[in-house]
Amino acid sequence: MRLLFLILVLLGGCETVQPWERGTLARPEMQLDSDPLETTLMEQVYESKEAASGGNGAAGAGCGCN
Repeated sequence: MRLLFLILVLLGGCETVQPWERGTLARPEMQLDSDPLETTLMEQVYESKEAASGGNGAAGAGCGCN
């Protein structure tokens, strides 16, 4: 019974997007990341301070510069 309920809940989120609706979904305010430049900068600062890199393909020098 729980499995059936879970399947029904998950299927309720499925929606077919028509070609003419894709322009609305591509607008900047619909993106999860509202400012990609700021996100890139914050990732660079995080990697330089934590000495951790990966996931975005940028190599860090440890000082925050490239």
